[in-house]
Amino acid sequence: MTAPKFLSVDIESVEPEPGAPAPDRLISGDPKFRTWNVEEQDGGLYAGVWEATPGKWRIEYDEWEFCHILSGVSVISEDAGEARTVRAGDSFVLRPGFKGSWEVLETTRKEYVIRL
Repeated sequence: MTAPKFLSVDIESVEPEPGAPAPDRLISGDPKFRTWNVEEQDGGLYAGVWEATPGKWRIEYDEWEFCHILSGVSVISEDAGEARTVRAGDSFVLRPGFKGSWEVLETTRKEYVIRL
């Protein structure tokens, strides 16, 4: 049987994976992550929902990621660049080579699509 060509992003049917920033990347707080990965394809394509509790950590992107904020407030700062506040309804792309920090001010949940 072939897999359906339409896939709902339904996190109720997926067990979340717990996580946290690597200790050497943590700047402040004690952020915790939950990730509901609803799609994973050969070649490095992922889609799902990610959530983080308040805190701040360093980020470095080797991958391309589309994000759509569902709830919460975060500040994404690029090294030697500007800080951007993102909240529910905002969409953006982080490209390979992005370096900076992610600070969660209010628990933030986003939908994502990642291409390695």
